[in-house]
Amino acid sequence: MRVLFYDSKQYDIDSFKKENESFKFELNFLEFKLTKDSVELAKGYDAVCVFVNDIVTEEIINRLYEVGVKLIALRCAGYNNINFKAAFQKIHIVRVPSYSPYAVAEHAAALMMTLNRKTHKAYNRTKESNFNIGGLIGFDFYKKTIGIIGTGKIGQIFINIAKGFGMRILAFDKFPIKELDVEYTDLDTIYKESDIISLHCPLLKETEHLINENSISKMKNGVMIINTSRGGLINAKDLINGLKTRKIGSAGLDVYEEEADYFFEDFSNDMIKDDTLARLLSFPNVLVTSHQAFLTNEALKNIANTTLQNIQDFSQDKILVNEICYQCPHEGNCPKVLNKKCF
Repeated sequence: MRVLFYDSKQYDIDSFKKENESFKFELNFLEFKLTKDSVELAKGYDAVCVFVNDIVTEEIINRLYEVGVKLIALRCAGYNNINFKAAFQKIHIVRVPSYSPYAVAEHAAALMMTLNRKTHKAYNRTKESNFNIGGLIGFDFYKKTIGIIGTGKIGQIFINIAKGFGMRILAFDKFPIKELDVEYTDLDTIYKESDIISLHCPLLKETEHLINENSISKMKNGVMIINTSRGGLINAKDLINGLKTRKIGSAGLDVYEEEADYFFEDFSNDMIKDDTLARLLSFPNVLVTSHQAFLTNEALKNIANTTLQNIQDFSQDKILVNEICYQCPHEGNCPKVLNKKCF
């Protein structure tokens, strides 16, 4: 198998080369994203490997198919950047459904704690020999109410973290887990009663702009919002309005709806032309990280290993347990009984 990687960073190259010692595929890495121009470079490859900000359109899929690519391997869990309807009966698509739910849940907790106790501000002050603690007041998490939207693997781990703080936990999920010791409720109750709201759900049609002007209006004054899932869950302009009116007390964002042009790149010597992102960065009570929640040694190892295993299973005509298929009703994920029968 010859595999071409798009949007590769050094940590991708290091982790995949190390894991590939046992798979022995031919791997080649490109720094730039998969676009209608760069797709031509995939000619002669059996598979391409892409990341969250590679927007794989119908045009790109058709061209990949024409040049002989048989597999698109996502090295991530989310797949809203892929037109897998266009890929149906042309190219197989696989993903990494779980790499380290602990990494993402712990980063959500880090954002929450940093915003509350303003440790990022304290760090900057003391680096300049300013030991004034004015304006650094936080609050106890103990007995505060946290609303957790999405109780998959990441949400469950975050629930355990919140329990460690002694918080009251409200949860919402389209498919509640009966065995999970948590108080499930509806979204309106979460909006109304939560001091902190943390998003851990996928980006689907029904979850797009889940946080919007209407939902924000129902929230407590001064609510904290944390998002380590997908940027499209939040209407950024409505979030800004909520921050300006102080309805939203603070926001921790590891993702942003229009992040593809900025995240993972260095713009320290350039201008941010996205006015919405620039406005968010200007707020003292907003903490933005560059989609780094997944970035731990354990996660990188698991991403590389699962991706390469997906490719090997395909090359050996095995069942693709991590395939995304347009025909299946399971949010795009093929159960084993249907796998391979779509083609």
